[in-house]
Amino acid sequence: MDTHHSQEHKHTHSHREVKTKGTATQSLIGVLILSSVYMVVEILGGLWSGSLALLADAGHMTIDVAAIALSIFAAWIAQRPATSEKTFGYFRAEILAALVNGVTLVVISLWICYQAWERFYTPHLVRGEWMTGIAAGGLLVNLLGLALLHRHGQHNLNTRGVWLHLLTDTLGSIAAIVAGFLVWKWGWNLADPIMSIVISLFILYGSWRLLRECVDVLLESVPRGLDVGEIKRAIEAVSGVIEIHDLHVWTVTSGIPSLSVHVGLKESIDPGIVLSAVTKILSEKFHIDHVTIQVEPKGFNHLGEDCNLMKT
Repeated sequence: MDTHHSQEHKHTHSHREVKTKGTATQSLIGVLILSSVYMVVEILGGLWSGSLALLADAGHMTIDVAAIALSIFAAWIAQRPATSEKTFGYFRAEILAALVNGVTLVVISLWICYQAWERFYTPHLVRGEWMTGIAAGGLLVNLLGLALLHRHGQHNLNTRGVWLHLLTDTLGSIAAIVAGFLVWKWGWNLADPIMSIVISLFILYGSWRLLRECVDVLLESVPRGLDVGEIKRAIEAVSGVIEIHDLHVWTVTSGIPSLSVHVGLKESIDPGIVLSAVTKILSEKFHIDHVTIQVEPKGFNHLGEDCNLMKT
């Protein structure tokens, strides 16, 4: 029996992750500065214009600022080295930050719905021209933030949480512009609470997707885009492999998929050759570089198998 951990691949992957995360953090800082400045503008503008849609957008931008600050902190703490107690380090701090962002998005959307419902029965005077102009400025700020984070938000849940905040805020700014224009030109004040509800639905949709992915990571589900059956067949196709079991695929945090597996070998087969072949397939075909493989000779008695784990 032999156990192998792909150290060479792991180190290469880690350096690439550190560089990517460093660039993502710089982008987050840039977005934080932009959002902080315009957050104040939208709050003051919402109070002056009397627009709930604009205040909802301002409230969302306030949460954006808090979310970005939390994400920057999580990205920083995730770079701390592993210890004897925390052998995976602090990578999951980013997932926890994304989870907090998702929950706050849900709370915001419910608050907006409640306030909008109240305004259906107690209409408020809204200054449509101010509402439209300020919302247009917020739209430009959000579009710039989305552009800065777009590349990183596709692979990192923490950054993606902020990206989704900005996306829903962008849609909210568009809704606020539409509502402001309707109030400004035609005096239709009901457009304000209606568009506020539209904003809340955008927020709910984005937060649900983010929360679902965070829970998947915390439950160590198979990462999206990977098929356990396909991985199993690829390993079994390696020359010298009889069968495999205890195959587990999960992700420690965004962009770091991991795998462990027990591989049964034929007699008189060099374990090193099989280990190299399996590691190469997992890295090149499935982009899994963090791999632990236990090779077992024919007839090896595997003890202590947990009946609650998936059999392969």
